[in-house]
Amino acid sequence: MSTATIPRSIHADSVPNNTIRHDWNRDEVVALFDLPFNDLMFRAHNVHRQRHDPNSVQVSTLLSIKTGACPEDCAYCPQSARYATGLKAEKLMSVDAVLDKARIAKANGASRFCMGAAWRNPKDKDVEQVAQMVRGVRALGLETCATLGMLSASQAKNLKQAGLHYYNHNLDTAPEFYGEIIHTREYQDRLDTLENVREAGMKTCCGGIVGMGESRAQRAGLLQALANLPEHPESVPINNLVQVAGTPLAGTKKLDPLEFVRTIAVARLLMPASVVRLSAGRSEMSDEQQALCFFAGANSIFYGEKLLTTGNPDTEHDQQLFARLGLTPMQVDIEPGTVHAEICEPAATAA
Repeated sequence: MSTATIPRSIHADSVPNNTIRHDWNRDEVVALFDLPFNDLMFRAHNVHRQRHDPNSVQVSTLLSIKTGACPEDCAYCPQSARYATGLKAEKLMSVDAVLDKARIAKANGASRFCMGAAWRNPKDKDVEQVAQMVRGVRALGLETCATLGMLSASQAKNLKQAGLHYYNHNLDTAPEFYGEIIHTREYQDRLDTLENVREAGMKTCCGGIVGMGESRAQRAGLLQALANLPEHPESVPINNLVQVAGTPLAGTKKLDPLEFVRTIAVARLLMPASVVRLSAGRSEMSDEQQALCFFAGANSIFYGEKLLTTGNPDTEHDQQLFARLGLTPMQVDIEPGTVHAEICEPAATAA
């Protein structure tokens, strides 16, 4: 086929400009989802390659530092006290125990260590204990992140002063679908926490969960909401629902694997400079699906046996997959004495 007969839609000069925008409308985002798969992948990969090393993936480890007994009613979450999932509630870990886990994570190749606690909103004394963990993890030369629920402005400042790099607080889903999933926290509460984190000078880790029964337009609505935040999240975790028996979403029709890949590709187009993370649900993805996600623009994973309370591909398998694909772990240069600011909140089974 000659160049003249190739549809213009797949020429390099038709690839969307990777300029950062905060004014996406729903129709534009849905139109990206609706592109032929090859066209969407071509566009997303070109934007990804312009902004990132396409063969480098950030490796993070996530530890549940306080498990279960959460008072919220998030329909996807096995840590909610409202659902009988068989999960045993555990108190906040000691600082020394967390640092032991961080050392193991670093030895296994992780460059970022994320700490998650099942709170609706932490007490000030809890934040101070987490701040001690942050100082210790940072001293090991790891990036630090945390997800603790809603934060007040003063709590965000305390974590910033401790050297927290990222704070994770997910939007979870589109505004119009949110009320189908959560009733104990308003969408605005999430936006307020993100504002407190930004005002404190920290980076945000903010994404959502797909496969909860939402429509494609609602998946587009989630990504639209993320892309139209005042600043794009530096990290964007895309979670594929992990169904846990006893939660209201157990038995939900599973999302088509290629639709998940489309979601990654559209996230890359809307937020060109952000790190897009494959989070919850990776244990149910084939190597081939993950490879397509990396091509579409995903460049971060959680590494290790668990993602808070749900399974994750084991470290050895991830290392083998990286070798097969020619991927290398992203190098992160952290000065122990330098205060950084970035947080990641995986939503219970999500991150």
